Amino acid sequence: MRQKIISGNWKMNGTLAETEVLIRALLAGISHQERVRVVVCPPFTALVTASRLLAGTSIALGGQDMSPHEKGAYTGDISAAMLLTVGATHVILGHSERRQYHAETDQLINAKARRALDSGLTPIICVGETLTEREAGRTEQVVGKQVDGTLSGFSASDLKKTVIAYEPVWAIGTGRTATPEMAEAVHCFVREKLAAHDQAAAEAVPILYGGSVNAKNAAGLLRQSNIDGALVGGASLKADEFLAIIRAV
Repeated sequence: MRQKIISGNWKMNGTLAETEVLIRALLAGISHQERVRVVVCPPFTALVTASRLLAGTSIALGGQDMSPHEKGAYTGDISAAMLLTVGATHVILGHSERRQYHAETDQLINAKARRALDSGLTPIICVGETLTEREAGRTEQVVGKQVDGTLSGFSASDLKKTVIAYEPVWAIGTGRTATPEMAEAVHCFVREKLAAHDQAAAEAVPILYGGSVNAKNAAGLLRQSNIDGALVGGASLKADEFLAIIRAV
């Protein structure tokens, strides 16, 4: 069975004090469950605080982005080594907000993912279509291109160390969510694309759903056979809501 993963993307939220309050609340409410891997991804400034609080617990730590470069004159960037130093095991790459606001391309995301894998980090690679693209019937064309581009040159071994997150852009932070059936259809398509690389690896890769996931819709989404967890945005900032999503697994 593929491991279930619930990852919280805090985005640009969380002072050090807020980070401590939220993580302590999560730790107080979570029980160790081998069936679900919980990952929290605070902003860079809160990673050290989060790492200290999560040490020795069942919750893993992730970054929200990273540079494709090992080190050097890249002002404002964060390297894989820096994430590893603070105890991160995962990193979100290619989130739609990075694509939209920072003009990130599939080629750049591919380079970041390769750096992450080479460094021992698990990349959570995001793909997804806009509302205009969905309404034009181009979901598979857009998502397929993103999958092929971001995973270009990956070996079967690389794929098995990778997590994919399908996040329809039109559902992120809007309160609109793909129905379980809509999400499952795209997840099936993504797994078929992965199978073109390697069938065994395709069956092993967790594919998460992201897009206004909350305590009310999580169970229905997670019942689908190809939805292996969730990349949670706003709801991950509320301990009770995030814990309810974890329990939905």
